[in-house]
Amino acid sequence: MPIVIIEMWAGRTEEQKATVIRGVTKAFEEIGIKSEHVQVIIHEVPRSNWGIGGEQASKIFL
Repeated sequence: MPIVIIEMWAGRTEEQKATVIRGVTKAFEEIGIKSEHVQVIIHEVPRSNWGIGGEQASKIFL
């Protein structure tokens, strides 16, 4: 049973997150895994809690 954990910045709409979940699930279906066996977990992280190159993402990506 695949479990896919996605870490991404907070702020996506429910529709966008649903699209990601469907897309990941479809990719596993294409390699023969039943959709009911695929779990997708989205962790939304505030940009201020995400560092890139020693800087907060909130300061890099305004």
